[in-house]
Amino acid sequence: MKLLTSREFNRDVSQAKRAAQAEPVLITDRGQPTHVLMSIGEYRRLSGEGESILELLALPDAIALDAADASADGAWDHREPLA
Repeated sequence: MKLLTSREFNRDVSQAKRAAQAEPVLITDRGQPTHVLMSIGEYRRLSGEGESILELLALPDAIALDAADASADGAWDHREPLA
């Protein structure tokens, strides 16, 4: 784990962000640990948080809906057709 003083962090935030992509960065104030900076991927892994709905909707593989798929009242019916 990389260690940065709060003064070093304030002087070069970009360096701290780059370091946090590789490993968590412990930030100290007057020699005492006060904060940990980590990538969002590492945070999600540790917290068990999944992707948000906004991130899922922004995926490039999202399905495009065709107007022909809408029912007569304009609502999209997502159910499987009955055989």
